[in-house]
Amino acid sequence: MNDLCADIGYYGLNHAGEQLCGDHIEIRHQGENTTVIVLADGLGSGVKANILSTLTSKILSTLLAEGITLDDAVQTVTATLPVCSVRGIAYSTFTIIRLVNNERAEIMQYDSPKVILLRDGHNLEIPTTEMDIGGKKVYRSHISLRKNDVFIAFSDGVEHAGVGGIYNFGWKRSDIISFMETFWHIGFTAKTLTTILLDEVNKLYDGKPGDDATVCTVRIRERVPMNLMFGPPANRDDERKMLSLFFGKAGKHIVCGGTTSTIAAKFLGKPIVPNIKFLDPEIPPTAEIEGVDLATEGVVTVNRVLEYAKNYLKDNKSYEQWSYKKDGASQMARLLFEEATDINFFVGRAINPAHQNPDLPIGFSIKMQLVRELSECLEQMGKRIKVSYF
Repeated sequence: MNDLCADIGYYGLNHAGEQLCGDHIEIRHQGENTTVIVLADGLGSGVKANILSTLTSKILSTLLAEGITLDDAVQTVTATLPVCSVRGIAYSTFTIIRLVNNERAEIMQYDSPKVILLRDGHNLEIPTTEMDIGGKKVYRSHISLRKNDVFIAFSDGVEHAGVGGIYNFGWKRSDIISFMETFWHIGFTAKTLTTILLDEVNKLYDGKPGDDATVCTVRIRERVPMNLMFGPPANRDDERKMLSLFFGKAGKHIVCGGTTSTIAAKFLGKPIVPNIKFLDPEIPPTAEIEGVDLATEGVVTVNRVLEYAKNYLKDNKSYEQWSYKKDGASQMARLLFEEATDINFFVGRAINPAHQNPDLPIGFSIKMQLVRELSECLEQMGKRIKVSYF
């Protein structure tokens, strides 16, 4: 077993004038280290295409996650997919990427643009084998995974970008490869790479996509642990236990909250050096504590990180803010979203009266709500999350 994991980021552009995307991506996990990713493209656009692609991706991912072989799963779906009597093509096409034990990738594609693999910053053509499954041509590939491999799967709406405008025949595969090779060495997350590619696609469509365009990027990387402590324990006698466990964990350490920073500094025997500059007028300044990688204010800062996390899972437009700013929320977002793969939350249950909303049920804690929502968002990003309460 290696120490690799998959960073997966996806998003799609709707056909201009449509509220639903005709493409759909489904991700399922088999144990801790095997992941099934299905990108399906329904014929046409709108509601009908959305239904077809959703059914296709969900059926395939469910079968594979339950241990059905790739061949049998594909045969089941291709045998049931109808063919358009007018165009003579399937009502839904698909790409399957199955990451097995984070050691190898199995790829199967039916009537979809070939997956791009960037290795060492350059395109590597993946050997494929043509198979006949249920009378349909399906292309299959196997390849061992390496650190920093980047797989890019996309629907044909990406290749159609610019048709009749900037490009007569759309954006060629070679052009897409050259464009994405430029960003490989920077180490962007999978979601950021997806955002960069789709932003360019949208520009080529002049902001009015003539087809649904969906991208799913998979970046193979090493696991990186991260630890975040938010709030003091409910029982002061548990302080030393909580802090010992927190600082005993491998990886970087983030401390959120004034009281939390005070007890952390006392435990480490180090002074707190506050930063007096308000780098963002809405976010309280950070502080410096030797032995702590980032010390921030609590609820206000974490709430901003949660806002960034929710946007990250959508169109990731807030990346333009937190990717370079130096306020506490931006720094925390970079650590959690871009750097960490495994995040341990140490959450103190001590109640701060200033954080209680009288309009909400008695005992409701804003801090607890923030932790729950942020951990859920991070799990959707593909992070391993463990929350411990004290």
